[in-house]
Amino acid sequence: MTKKLWFQSGVAILLALLIIKFFLEINYIFAPIGIIAKAIILPLVLGGVLYYMTEPIQRFLEKRKVPRWGSILIIFVILIGGVYAFYAVVGPPIANEVNKLIDNGPTITKELTHLKDVALEQKKDLPPQLEQSLNNAADKIQSYALKFGGWFVSFLQSFVQAIVLLVLVPFFFVFMLKDHEKLAPKIYKYFNGKRREWVKKTIHDIDHVLRSYIQGQFLISAILATIILIGYWIIGLQYALLIAIFTLFMNLIPFIGPWIAVMPAILIAFAQDPKLVIWVAVITLIANQVDSNFITPNVMGKSLDIHPLTVITLLLAAGNIAGFVGIIVAVPVYGVAKVIVTNIYAARKDIKKTATKTV
Repeated sequence: MTKKLWFQSGVAILLALLIIKFFLEINYIFAPIGIIAKAIILPLVLGGVLYYMTEPIQRFLEKRKVPRWGSILIIFVILIGGVYAFYAVVGPPIANEVNKLIDNGPTITKELTHLKDVALEQKKDLPPQLEQSLNNAADKIQSYALKFGGWFVSFLQSFVQAIVLLVLVPFFFVFMLKDHEKLAPKIYKYFNGKRREWVKKTIHDIDHVLRSYIQGQFLISAILATIILIGYWIIGLQYALLIAIFTLFMNLIPFIGPWIAVMPAILIAFAQDPKLVIWVAVITLIANQVDSNFITPNVMGKSLDIHPLTVITLLLAAGNIAGFVGIIVAVPVYGVAKVIVTNIYAARKDIKKTATKTV
């Protein structure tokens, strides 16, 4: 019985739960380690993201006989120049829209409250259940409107503080650009024979998954944010640039990100002109259809091949465990885990085939 798969799986699950329970009971011992890990992991992740975003540039330059130090220098010049250009060109309009949003916050709230009152006056003849649903929806919209301005400003402040505090990001970034080919050999040199080949293949597959996901997700987010910005400009929606930048970051969250991003646009459209809500919905649907049918299939392909229900479950779990950062890293971490498990399964299958042939 002990050789049955269900028995072994059950024992493994019980052991995993016991280990988790044990660590939860003594988590105070590991609190300092957790603080240090958080201080290192986030810069490491951001450094890795920058590496994967700029690695194609480095590869392009080195194919044209540019030395490694030269390619790193050129990449830094491009990044610094891009940040400066963004600050010089886009910074003033963003600051202007943020100030307008803060100044007009009470007016937007007043308009939304007025729309709520008008809607409540016209619902007297509705069934009680539908009336209650409308009351709940109206209260939620007003609550979101009251909280949105302060939350968005707080989000921007936290983002700026994070950028300032992450002094380790350039260090990890330069290290990856300089020595990225040396990392894999340093890992698989400790293995021999078939195990070495398995480790080499697994590292290669992980690198492929991370590269495809990070580069693809950023490109898709940039394209969608551009479509949204153009659409909002055409319909004359206020704070279009600010909403587009918010959309750029929210679109990094698969599946649910675009729908989170549209909420501020709907609130502002309600306050500006309720008819604009229809146009906001149309633009959002068009952008998502273009993404689903053209952009994502061509950019991402089947690099991860994860079911949407799995993604949503991952995002909910990661959000509860690690907040916004957990939501961002949940899918690539799952992709890495999937590669490792798939390769382990394939290796075990090969071992069984070899053993069967030998017998």
